[in-house]
Amino acid sequence: MKSINWVVNGVLAIAVIVLYVLHFNSANIPIKSTALNGAGTKVAYFEIDSIQNSYAFFQEVKSALQVKDMENTKQLAGLKNAFTAKYQELQKNGRYLSQAEVANSQQELAQLEKNYSNKEQQLSQELQEESFKRLQEVKKRIEQFLEKYNKNKDFAYIFSSNPDLMYYKDTAYDISSDIIKGLNSEHKSNK
Repeated sequence: MKSINWVVNGVLAIAVIVLYVLHFNSANIPIKSTALNGAGTKVAYFEIDSIQNSYAFFQEVKSALQVKDMENTKQLAGLKNAFTAKYQELQKNGRYLSQAEVANSQQELAQLEKNYSNKEQQLSQELQEESFKRLQEVKKRIEQFLEKYNKNKDFAYIFSSNPDLMYYKDTAYDISSDIIKGLNSEHKSNK
């Protein structure tokens, strides 16, 4: 259960990092004059948590990562059970074994423990890499959709709302529902 929470929190943390990077990458775009023909720069935003909660592809990615985490947990449980069984066997029969047999059993236990640690590290790293890769897919799809979405909207900037970066927002410029509808429509047609 802790692993699932770790994955979900990891996915959400990576999504926030991605959006943070997007935010500051957009700061590198040269700013044009805000008074073009008497009109101001058009800015819009979307709620990232709304996208995370309602975008079908993101939900699929999240579910796939949770399934992978559960599979990893099962693999590790099998290794842990093998260690526990060997340990209990040694505890039960230890007094009947020779010193060489006890030493051999202790060596097997040490190897099982080492295998468990190595496998845990490997699975964790694989899950982290896959999470990053899959979240990059989500980010890319959102960026591609926003590019198409903005063809006739003429927004100079479209930000994701992050409480740590945005102190005020007028909900009149919230385009979250448009983005969710469009992303889900594209996702449905790509299946």
